[in-house]
Amino acid sequence: MSDEAERHEDRHKPVRRLDARSLRGLAHPLRMSILEMLTLDGPATATALSARLGENTGTVSWHLRHLAEHGFIEEETGRGTKRERWWRVVEETKILETAEFRDDPATTGALSVYMHELVHQYFSRVVKYLGEDWDGDWQRAGTISDWRDLRLTPVQLKSLNDELMAVIARHALPAGTEPVPGALPVIVQIQSFPRKERNNG
Repeated sequence: MSDEAERHEDRHKPVRRLDARSLRGLAHPLRMSILEMLTLDGPATATALSARLGENTGTVSWHLRHLAEHGFIEEETGRGTKRERWWRVVEETKILETAEFRDDPATTGALSVYMHELVHQYFSRVVKYLGEDWDGDWQRAGTISDWRDLRLTPVQLKSLNDELMAVIARHALPAGTEPVPGALPVIVQIQSFPRKERNNG
C-alpha cells in the first residue's frame, strides 16, 4: 500500500521516497502533528506551535530540530532572530511504500506508529470540520461518503486509486497561479482498502 496522503502528484516538486531512517525519524505523534501544522498553515516558530499543541517550547524545539535533521523541514532564513527561529516544510512530494517495510523488524514499530497516527490525523480533520459552522454552499459542496459494494482484485484497486489521483491532480492549482476569489483550502482524503469477508452464520 502506498501512503497516498503524502503522495501529492505535483510535478513541480522534487520526489522523495521515504527510507527506513526517515520513517523512524518521522514516526512520532508530536513530530507528525508539528509537520501537519506546518504543512497546512505555513511557517511557524516553536513558541507558536507549542501554544497550539499545549506542549513545552523546549520539547517542540527539540522535535523541530529532529525533523530538520531528517530533511522534512528547514529554517526560514531572513526571518526571526537567533532566539526565535521560523520553520517551514521542505516542498517535495513524499512517497512511502509501506510494503517495503512490513517484513523489516527494525522498522515495523515505526511503520505502525506512523500509519496509526496518520489515520488519527485524518479522523481529527473530519471531526474538526463537523464541529465548525459552514454556510449552506460549503455544506452542500463537501461530502463524507463511503462505498461498500465493490469487489476488486489488487490490480483493479490500484487502477481505481490511480484514476482518483488523476482526477484530483486535474483540480490542483498550477504552480504560480492565484486561486479564484472565494476559494478556500480543501482537503481530500481517500482511504481504499480490502476487507476480510466474515460469515455471520
